[in-house]
Amino acid sequence: MDYGDGDFAEANRLPGIYTGRILKGKDAPTCLQQAAKVQLIVNLKTAKALGIAVPPSWLGRAD
Repeated sequence: MDYGDGDFAEANRLPGIYTGRILKGKDAPTCLQQAAKVQLIVNLKTAKALGIAVPPSWLGRAD
C-alpha cells in the first residue's frame, strides 16, 4: 500500500516552474509547495501473499 504523490508529472512540474523563474532572473521561491493531488494505491496480490487484510474502506478510497 502506498499513500502519496503518485502523479510523477505533477511532482516534477513545480521544480521546473521554479527553475524557469530562477533562470529568468526572478527571485527564488522562499516557500515550498506540496502537490495537491495524492493517490492511495493498494497492491491486493502482495497484501494477500503477506496475509494482510485490507479494510474495505481503503479499497473504496484507492485509486
